Amino acid sequence: MQGKKVLKWSAIIFVVFFLFTRPDDAAHTVRGAIDSMYTAADSLAQFVSHLS
Repeated sequence: MQGKKVLKWSAIIFVVFFLFTRPDDAAHTVRGAIDSMYTAADSLAQFVSHLS
């Protein structure tokens, strides 16, 4: 259980450090992730619409 806690806090600290030291790169990373989710959702919607 202690290992999970250490990993979780390490990840949080890394994200905060990344946000403060490289905000432009962090914004591009978030935008890329959101764009990928949008593309995946759109592809799934097209697939489901073609089923009927």
